[in-house]
Amino acid sequence: MDLQVLLYVFLGGLLPAALWLWFWLKEDSAHPEPRGLIFVTFVAGMIAVILVLPIQQIICSYVSCGSSTSVFASFFLALAEETVKFLAAYAIALRSRAFDEPIDAVIFMVTAALGFTALENMLYIFDALTDSGLVHSIITGNMRFIGASLLHIMASAVVGLSLALSFYKTKYERFRIVFCGLVAATALHTLFNLTIISSSSSNILLTFLVLWFSVVGLLLFFEKIKRLNQINTI
Repeated sequence: MDLQVLLYVFLGGLLPAALWLWFWLKEDSAHPEPRGLIFVTFVAGMIAVILVLPIQQIICSYVSCGSSTSVFASFFLALAEETVKFLAAYAIALRSRAFDEPIDAVIFMVTAALGFTALENMLYIFDALTDSGLVHSIITGNMRFIGASLLHIMASAVVGLSLALSFYKTKYERFRIVFCGLVAATALHTLFNLTIISSSSSNILLTFLVLWFSVVGLLLFFEKIKRLNQINTI
């Protein structure tokens, strides 16, 4: 494989994720997290892709996957991804002393999700480049940036929001709220996957538009979480 091709695959997967990460870190610029911890959490998200692939292969050995993926199969494939992303963030950041305010949960979950997205994008672009050439890989990279990256951000942010809203709760209440957040994130991921598989181009564009509006809603929740932290620290 040509070194130039590998460089394109690397940058094509990494740069969009890095741009998204910069955007979300700006949202927490008043109380920034340690850059080293952010970097390791991002890398953990990338490693999560490697860990989830064999799990998904096991799932696909029992249920039908591919263009005719059922709701049942799509749900468990999505559950595997959302769970492994959460565990990656939990193992590195959510147990650290840096996790000291509600909004941190969203930042760490989104960081892990973007690491996951970066490596996943690289794999998709590599596959598109080796099969269909440069032009198709550019289109693939753009679609991943618009759609799948937003999906991973939103799904992991849902889990992060559940962690944030349960920050001052008891351990039992926190577990219950986070579990519900994980189920909601999986449902969102499943719905997106089924829409992409079965819909026409116009419906797919509508799905992307809904995701963009969801990001706006997420930013509004961000502000609510910031106020939650201010109220509880007075």
